[in-house]
Amino acid sequence: MVVGDMLRRIEDERDSAVRHYAAQLDRWEKPEFRVSNDKIRDVSCRLPETFKEDLAVCLRNVTQFAELQRESLKEFESEISPGIVLGQKLIPVSAAGCYIPGGKYPLISAAIMSVATAKVAGVDYVVGCAPPRNEDGIFPATLYALHASGATEIFCLGGVQAMAAMARGCVGIRAVDIITGPGNAFVAEAKRQLFGMVGIDLPAGPTEIMVIADESAYPELVATDLLGQAEHGPDSPAWLITTSEKLGREVMACVDRLLETLPTREIAAVSWGNLGEIIVVEDDDAAIALSDEYAPEHLEIQTKCNEYYLDKLRNYGSLFVGEESTVAYGDKGVGTNHTLPTGRAARYTGGLSVGKFIKTVTYQKLTRQASRGIAPVMARMCDAEGMLAHAATCDVRFSRYSPPNKISSEEGA
Repeated sequence: MVVGDMLRRIEDERDSAVRHYAAQLDRWEKPEFRVSNDKIRDVSCRLPETFKEDLAVCLRNVTQFAELQRESLKEFESEISPGIVLGQKLIPVSAAGCYIPGGKYPLISAAIMSVATAKVAGVDYVVGCAPPRNEDGIFPATLYALHASGATEIFCLGGVQAMAAMARGCVGIRAVDIITGPGNAFVAEAKRQLFGMVGIDLPAGPTEIMVIADESAYPELVATDLLGQAEHGPDSPAWLITTSEKLGREVMACVDRLLETLPTREIAAVSWGNLGEIIVVEDDDAAIALSDEYAPEHLEIQTKCNEYYLDKLRNYGSLFVGEESTVAYGDKGVGTNHTLPTGRAARYTGGLSVGKFIKTVTYQKLTRQASRGIAPVMARMCDAEGMLAHAATCDVRFSRYSPPNKISSEEGA
């Protein structure tokens, strides 16, 4: 109801409504939303070189992985039967809007995951939006990350008003074709309601982690990984599936001990207390079946037979194979994308990738002889469906390409 009212007001009043909500919700009353090049240069000069070097590593990893994804997508053209040529083209969207949330934690890496991936896909115009952290604007490291990742323009704008402004082209933003990025419940609802007018990456809810572990796993490491995601918020579930009751009890004890000194224990303890689960199953296949039912966003595998799980598991956003891998690596920049499906959406979609910014379109080319040959079949199919005007488009070609209308050799006779 709240989000719907906001979107309708922005649709009617456009820039004035965006400015109203920016002032009311983000306390941003400055006339400009677009971040100037001077501001970007100033922030860049003030940030530590170590941070910029670290971000460069993450950006390189994510970019290289996205490039590999792009190379795996292929255009093709094939003559499936004499005179009938079918093909596939890959066309990037023209404009993408990438939202970077502020909130409790400034998700700096989200700028890399969305903007850099869109640029690799070949999107011409990529706008980055992030809410003001204070009266000085976007969190400096986030602003730098947006610029370094290749954003065409950057706007200091957050929440529902940012979603609507990108979709409708307000306050100087070029209207985009797709919106990506995580956010709070209001942002997620805005994306849901705007879907159709623009594309979205995927529905996103509270983050999730599941660990599958057996007796070979190190209990403290499993517990640490569970709490690593639980600190996101009190609505972030953390699940352990194990074939070892002994390990399950050891992990439970480790979680309790680690919470005593965890800096973010006030959040993580609530999440673990309300949504944490440790489930003991009979064997590996039972673990796989249960995991696929949960379809977790992040799934870690710490067992004696990790490759078996890699081969058999079907439903997850991203998989972390072996104790040497961890969700934090994927979240911050090991290379795979961290914008992933939650709420069991992994049953039908993967995470953000170059493919989300690319339209897979098809085409057909027929010779006159092939068109005449296929026309009766297609006409009968149209008739079977009662679509007689459709059938006529087939019949007219059959007549046009039949004797005495000669089919030239150049046209495939």
